[in-house]
Amino acid sequence: MREKIMALVEAVLGLEAGAVTESTEAADLAEWDSLAQVLIIGELESRLGISIPLEEAAEIYSVKDIFEKAGV
Repeated sequence: MREKIMALVEAVLGLEAGAVTESTEAADLAEWDSLAQVLIIGELESRLGISIPLEEAAEIYSVKDIFEKAGV
């Protein structure tokens, strides 16, 4: 599941495969802005069935945070 999440983040951000790792932080990528954050959360739910409440989504600053909030 972690690989699927990283691939989803890459797809939403328009990045090459392998550009996102488990240690990638939003601050590392200019593409990961507030709009991209909303898109990532939406795609997690629609593509992978992972629902993250909005109040928790605001606390996501990295791929590790996504894993934590998604319970993977």
